[in-house]
Amino acid sequence: MSELDFMMPESDPIHFGRTFVNSDAFKALFHEGMELVEETASYLDGDGREESRKLPRQGTLIYASESMRLTTRLMQIASWLLVQRAVAEGEITPAQAQAEKNRVRLNSHTQGPSIPEFEMLPQRLKDLIGLSARLHARILHLDQLISAPAPQPVVGPDNPVAVQHWLIERAFRDRS
Repeated sequence: MSELDFMMPESDPIHFGRTFVNSDAFKALFHEGMELVEETASYLDGDGREESRKLPRQGTLIYASESMRLTTRLMQIASWLLVQRAVAEGEITPAQAQAEKNRVRLNSHTQGPSIPEFEMLPQRLKDLIGLSARLHARILHLDQLISAPAPQPVVGPDNPVAVQHWLIERAFRDRS
């Protein structure tokens, strides 16, 4: 057996998506997403109604439009989180989750109001819109990582970059 045989891993690379849904990071993301859904629903059914009544007519229309857009975004987030949790709990396979993806659309292109229109909205609604947009962007990124094909293993000395990397690491490791 040569030194290169020790360098090359015996197992395949780890697929991010299959490990992420079982991680504490996913559990925290799930909790954050569901908490935002509940917080938004509470606001829209309570204080948000009162605040929308105080707006001028144009502001009321913008409020209605943005609250619908916010609700839709949060429903997409919640659906995605629930599908991923089902994978983590073994209720569905990753392949079934990919099939569900066609039903759960994570739209990335939504045009919001202009800046003057946005400024008319109550501060709490603006905050919730911002929080949901950031969470949505994170989930879009995670979805791309999870949906990516599994990385291919590095095989033997056919990969000259991996061999050189290993030799450099070994040279510096031997000096310490």
